[in-house]
Amino acid sequence: MTPTFVRVCALDELEEDTPKRVELEGVPVALVRTEGEVFAVNDICSHANVSLSEGEVEDCQIECWLHGSSFDLRTGKPSGLPATRPVPVYPVKIEGDDVLVSVTQES
Repeated sequence: MTPTFVRVCALDELEEDTPKRVELEGVPVALVRTEGEVFAVNDICSHANVSLSEGEVEDCQIECWLHGSSFDLRTGKPSGLPATRPVPVYPVKIEGDDVLVSVTQES
C-alpha cells in the first residue's frame, strides 16, 4: 500500500522539542520537531491510555507524563518500563514549509 500523505501544519508551527497533537483520519498523532527533523508517532501511550503529546521531549525520545515511559521517536520502541510495547511511527515529509504525515502505512 502506497502511503497517502496529508498536510498537517506549517513547519514553523512546530516548536523545537514541544510535541503537537493532531488527528489524521481519526488517528491521534504526536508531531515532534527535534534535532533538525520532524517525527510522527501515535499519540497514545502503549502502557496507559494517555496522550504522549503532553509529555517531554529529550534526546529524540518522548516521555509519557503519567508513568515515565519514554519512546524513541524514530522507532516507537519504549526505552524503559512500565511500557513494553512500541507505539506506531508514521512517515513524515517536508515539502517547502508544509509538514505532511501518512497514517495509511505504519512503519
